[in-house]
Amino acid sequence: MSGPSRADAAALARSVDLRRLPAGFCDDPYPVYAALREHAPVHVFGEGQVLLTRYADLERVYKDAATFSSDKQVEFGAKYGPSPLYDHHTRSLVFNDPPRHTRVRRIIAGALTPRAIASMEPGIVALVDGLLDDAEARGRLDLIEDFAAAIPVEVIGNLLGVPRAERGPLRDWSLAILGALEPVLDAEAEAAGNRAVTEFLAYLARLVADRRARPGDPDKDILTRLIQGEVDGDRLSPDELLQNCIFILNAGHETTTNLIGNGLHLLAARPEARARLLAEPDLARKAVEEILRFESSNQLGNRIAARPFAMGGRDFPAGTQITLCIGAANRDPEHFPDPDRFDVGRDPNRHLAFASGIHQCVGMTVARLEGRIAVGRFLARFPGYALDGPPVRSQRVRFRGFLRLPARLG
Repeated sequence: MSGPSRADAAALARSVDLRRLPAGFCDDPYPVYAALREHAPVHVFGEGQVLLTRYADLERVYKDAATFSSDKQVEFGAKYGPSPLYDHHTRSLVFNDPPRHTRVRRIIAGALTPRAIASMEPGIVALVDGLLDDAEARGRLDLIEDFAAAIPVEVIGNLLGVPRAERGPLRDWSLAILGALEPVLDAEAEAAGNRAVTEFLAYLARLVADRRARPGDPDKDILTRLIQGEVDGDRLSPDELLQNCIFILNAGHETTTNLIGNGLHLLAARPEARARLLAEPDLARKAVEEILRFESSNQLGNRIAARPFAMGGRDFPAGTQITLCIGAANRDPEHFPDPDRFDVGRDPNRHLAFASGIHQCVGMTVARLEGRIAVGRFLARFPGYALDGPPVRSQRVRFRGFLRLPARLG
């Protein structure tokens, strides 16, 4: 999508409705984001919904959880009705406020200790190297199906102790449940999401029952830690445990797949960035942060106003639904110099890909670890890789990534 003129950009910004986006938006949303930031940074659409695109406004919302609630009972009640999707999304960590959010987050964070995360690195390295060995034997691969998507499923499967032979449905369940979060939900996607929640819960109930009967080593087995974890003597209820195991898979699966796939696509298209990273491999951590900023895996977040608020010179009532455009805020020129330039050495880089405030992503350290190992080791092993056919981008608005990314290894 080419950049519009100033007059056209102003008209475009006024017309934006997340339920009816222009053709080509998912391929390149950034001209729309730029138009909104400049001409309608506090944009009202639909029945009074608000779309925010400036970094400062998103940061304000993230840091004021008392005014801007994450509780989705009203919104999802209207969207899903009484259903497995409603039960799941209103009970998972990300869509709750304190005190439930505080208690559940502390238990999950208590399972994802720095020691536990550090212990994952050798296994992730072995997993990545095994995938690269398989790719080398073939001479080509799909960077999504054969690499990026395979890594988080295995990592999360290991975290939860899912037997390797039983991991086949995990990715499809996750994609279906997350697909139901899109701004526009059709009947087919809704049915697939409800079916996935039902099947996943049934599977997890059996897995948890087995782990209760035969606990694993709490230092290595995250599911055992979640079952046994306490905050002030309080444990996760059986329903909270199952719903948040689904959340852990969903939060770590598609976003990490997108991080790795987006990164390898960016480096394939930008030889100067690839050459710099090859010459300076110690930039791997900064490169991962720049991938997260430049092509944010999760493009949208949501809040609902718990009380009246003012923003952009306008007053809004309690109950206003707010969409946070992370992809736009992460290219805000007021916060990032030359924001449309992909710079693997960018520093500082305080992006919002993992949100901010009390809802900052609880698994961000794991995602960063996976991204650094996957992108770094792929590039070191196959420095001359190239795309080998047209990429197929996902047409999701909320999650930005690819469905297929064929490549040859050079």
